[in-house]
Amino acid sequence: MDHVPGRSINLAMSIRGLAGLRLVGLEDKILREHGIPMRARMIHNTDGTTRAIPYNKDGKSIYSVGRRFVNEELLTRAESFPNVHFHFNHKLISANLDKGTATFLNTITQEEVHEEAELLIGCDGAYSNLRKQMMKRSQFDYSQQYIPHGYLELCIPATTNGEFAMPPNYLHIWPRGKFMMIALPNQDRTWTVSLFMPFEIYDEINTPELLLEFFKANYPDAIDMIGRERLIRDFFANKPFAMITVKCSPYHVGSTSLLMGDAAHAIVPFYGQGMNCGMEDCVVLNEIMDQYNDDLTQVLPAYSKHRNPDAEAIADLAMYNYIEMRDLVNSKLFLMRKKVDDFLCFWFPNTWIPLYTMVTFSRERYHLCISKKKWQDEILRKLLKVGGIAGIGMGMLFAKTEAAHALSCALIARLTNFTSKTLALTVR
Repeated sequence: MDHVPGRSINLAMSIRGLAGLRLVGLEDKILREHGIPMRARMIHNTDGTTRAIPYNKDGKSIYSVGRRFVNEELLTRAESFPNVHFHFNHKLISANLDKGTATFLNTITQEEVHEEAELLIGCDGAYSNLRKQMMKRSQFDYSQQYIPHGYLELCIPATTNGEFAMPPNYLHIWPRGKFMMIALPNQDRTWTVSLFMPFEIYDEINTPELLLEFFKANYPDAIDMIGRERLIRDFFANKPFAMITVKCSPYHVGSTSLLMGDAAHAIVPFYGQGMNCGMEDCVVLNEIMDQYNDDLTQVLPAYSKHRNPDAEAIADLAMYNYIEMRDLVNSKLFLMRKKVDDFLCFWFPNTWIPLYTMVTFSRERYHLCISKKKWQDEILRKLLKVGGIAGIGMGMLFAKTEAAHALSCALIARLTNFTSKTLALTVR
């Protein structure tokens, strides 16, 4: 199919996903042929004005990559290995996880197929059948949570002269409090648009007139870019999809079965880390296999213990980022905190790294990103008590004056003192 509609939110590829692609020799090819750099969020206001919020002070980018392209490249790469074989249209119906045996149903011939393997790896998504087999066992923890919001895919076509309808090197966001819309650029100059909002609002919009009225009130600049007829057609052609968070533990059974990717930790898409986290799973497993010389009796337990706290941490961060994207990006306090983070990161680049930078532009373990964010919040609370934030603001506004420069230096010295004390407490 030229286009597979419905569930094709573009991938926001960052360093964790790229690390996985690098291991199989695809990083350069995918970025060169399919990746469009996005250096900032472009915020669309209801009056049609826009403003950019860079992702970090260094101008680093995340990359918009079509999900289909990544799938095709990975499949093609896997096919290049003579010991890799694909069997499509086979559905797992049962498995003996201790013995490594599995029974599949060929959905075309309706025949059962029995297989035995040294290791079964379930990468079969948020509704994993292999995980269902693990759920039958004792001491397997599992939880799932649907959020009350759904997403629906729309499309902004290329202009009549074949160009992008908006500046392409941005992740465009229309934040509206309880709901939002985002758009990511495609190689063919179109935009994949995702509308996120509560199901109850979707239910209320049941006629073309109500749809246009809703867009005029919330996304007026998007109407002409999408096109009225196309907007009505695409909106009512598909139902909004639900979004689920899945947490479970452990990820393995003995030395014969393992869960990875969404099967182990499905998350909502608002940090752009679902695919990145899944690809980093492969990197982490590879590292642990090297550490234990491929001894699966040690590798699988070590992988579960190492990866679980990080997977649960990014699940929580993804929910937090939804609130940030749909609401906080319009908050003066949020923008002030971002400026403070950038200012402190400039002076202490190895000590003060903003949360988004840690998550997106490093391979810092996810749960450590949260710990360091809490530490930063505590530092700022202490500075606030002694008037530090006001002083930093003055230094940022009047940094050209000698008096303000001296004040900034004094505050930096105070911050350094706080930092060393807090770090010492953290280490102990």
